[in-house]
Amino acid sequence: MGKKIARVALSMLGTVLALSLMSSVIPFVENVMAMNLSLLMEVGLYVVGAFVGGLIFFLLSPIMTKISLAVAEYAESYFHRLPVQDIVIGALGLVMGLVIANLLTGLLSLVPIVGEYLKVLSYLVLGYIGLVIAVKKSDEVVGLLSVGKGGPRSTMKGKQTYKLLDTSAIIDGRILDISRTGFLEGVLVVPSFVLEELRHVADSADVLRRNRGRRGLDVLHNIQKESALRVEIMNRDFDDVAEVDSKLVRLAQQLGAKIITTDYNLNKVCEVQGVPVLNINDLANAVKPMVLPGEEMSVQVMREGKELGQGVAYLDDGTMIVIEQGRRHIGELVAVIVTSALQTSAGRMIFARLK
Repeated sequence: MGKKIARVALSMLGTVLALSLMSSVIPFVENVMAMNLSLLMEVGLYVVGAFVGGLIFFLLSPIMTKISLAVAEYAESYFHRLPVQDIVIGALGLVMGLVIANLLTGLLSLVPIVGEYLKVLSYLVLGYIGLVIAVKKSDEVVGLLSVGKGGPRSTMKGKQTYKLLDTSAIIDGRILDISRTGFLEGVLVVPSFVLEELRHVADSADVLRRNRGRRGLDVLHNIQKESALRVEIMNRDFDDVAEVDSKLVRLAQQLGAKIITTDYNLNKVCEVQGVPVLNINDLANAVKPMVLPGEEMSVQVMREGKELGQGVAYLDDGTMIVIEQGRRHIGELVAVIVTSALQTSAGRMIFARLK
């Protein structure tokens, strides 16, 4: 329904613009050719021009609507992450550009036929230039204003940094401890579609999934209450995308944000799309004590491995240890020697042999 209304409105706009253009073109043609058109001829030209203008805008309306929506979406995401300082100074720059354009209207009105359209174009161009220059030079402007007041430039706030929380990171729970330490900065953003997915998990008929979902809601509540970071619920969705991970990647691209996750597949998708990722598993692996080849340890063999004769054991933090010829010692506490360690985004794996 909205697209139909937009198409009709654009067609009417094309008709009005065509009538306006004809009102300038017809007198100009009459003066150049030194002739007076009959009333019937003028009416015919107006009708044909209005019809052609309306038809052109009607045919181009789908493309114009799509472009307008894309520009509006980009502008919303751009201004959303701008600090108030840049928005205020940008508005002042826009006003200055429009004032300069207004001073030029007297000269542009002397141009025949297209003079009125050049005035509109000057307003758009000079207003945009004033806005862009003011935003880019906002730090210098604030610095100049603060000199007279004795305000230090170091007090100016930079642009907000956003970090999007994935459902897996919320359910994992370690993000609460990380946020308490103060290592994270900026704003933690929980998109509405992530919150909805978390609610569906908490309402699941499966007991395990239901407990994980409720744990995630508790973790999110504790982050809002205990963390020094600002937590923001963002009510932005993408109806043309079905998967939550795809929505998360698109939102991160719009906001210039990083995604916090423990999902290995999402991590790989973000790498392909060029979206920065903060993988909690990578952080956990980075702060684990290093296990070096040749180091000895005592572990209990829990089960058999995938390859012939292998046994599998686990450290207290869940790190898997693959033991050569450890299958016959399942259930026993054995001494092993580390041969190598493999670290990936999915976790750390240690290879060892019996001492």
